[in-house]
Amino acid sequence: MSTAPVSPPASAPAIRLRVPTDEDALTWHRTFDDPEVMEYFGGRSSELSAYEELTARQRRHDAELGYCLWTVTDERDTVLGFTGAQPWPHTHYGPVGATEIGWRLGRAAWGRGYATAAARTTLERVRAAGVSEVVALVDVRNARSIAVAERLGMRRAESYATPRGREACCFRLEL
Repeated sequence: MSTAPVSPPASAPAIRLRVPTDEDALTWHRTFDDPEVMEYFGGRSSELSAYEELTARQRRHDAELGYCLWTVTDERDTVLGFTGAQPWPHTHYGPVGATEIGWRLGRAAWGRGYATAAARTTLERVRAAGVSEVVALVDVRNARSIAVAERLGMRRAESYATPRGREACCFRLEL
């Protein structure tokens, strides 16, 4: 997978998506160690070991499927977080069997167009990998992520109760 800069629309920031490395586990852990970033994901960052497992799983997804949750970097190669796609990781709720697109960036990257730019690149890559539809499960209170899904042209579909007892809306997009 290329790590060359993506040519964004005129107003979009330059980003790169790359397969996560072992070092990214620590960077993600630090970047997401912020209650505001984690507000819709349980309120706090996971343990470092969870990010080590996550980055390893994403490397396997990329090798096997041609897509994963990629590390997002800016034009200075600063890690901003992750954006990408993976098979829906749960079997007991949600859009089981679907390919999920997702994004999580550190607070310093919010409101600058990085999530949308990276998600658009993700859509191009998963389409090229033969995926015909993606979903995004978003907490109904997460206005920022809802806005990204809508900018991507995703449509609201069904809703789910999450294991934490919150309502999440499933957005869908045919590719």
